[in-house]
Amino acid sequence: MKKVLLSLGLLAGISATAQAQATFGVKAGATLTNFMGDDVSDDSDNKVGFLVGAVANFAVNDMFSIQPEVLFSQKGAQGKESGETVKLNQNYVDVPVMVKVNTGDNGSGLFFELGPQFGLLVSSKAEDTDTKEAFNTFDFGYAAGLGYQLESGLNFGLRYNGGITNVYKEVDVLGTSVQAKARNSAFQLSVGYMFGGK
Repeated sequence: MKKVLLSLGLLAGISATAQAQATFGVKAGATLTNFMGDDVSDDSDNKVGFLVGAVANFAVNDMFSIQPEVLFSQKGAQGKESGETVKLNQNYVDVPVMVKVNTGDNGSGLFFELGPQFGLLVSSKAEDTDTKEAFNTFDFGYAAGLGYQLESGLNFGLRYNGGITNVYKEVDVLGTSVQAKARNSAFQLSVGYMFGGK
């Protein structure tokens, strides 16, 4: 009986510690996106969009934490066609998993972050034309950034997302598979809030 009570007490203690080290929040901001790669046109230009999503932060200690996020992110690019600006508007659900290094006390202060990012293409349109079939559904890349966390829970961040996989699907040209070399490139400026502080 004592062993059972001791085990239950230990489990309760571990659960309480895990809950105390986890915080959740939201973030939103602006994106500046384009494509990069050998087959990207010189006319391709940056496009402004937005992001919004949810954040979970799991503190290892005051200095290190793991922060997975689920973000709705606008991406794409724009360029000139017959003298007019044509925008490629793409919407992704991105899941970055960041390793954060906090320089202040209690996880506050200046922070640096780095980690992989997984993306799911939800929609793609060039003006009123649906272009989703020309692009890969899944995207993989990396994210790196810095920011500042207040003890109140408010935080500000600047992040760069670089794609590793090509955004375009392979196409058959006269019996040969051809894939354009183009990857996502995105800068993100965001403001967030962690509930309960930190």
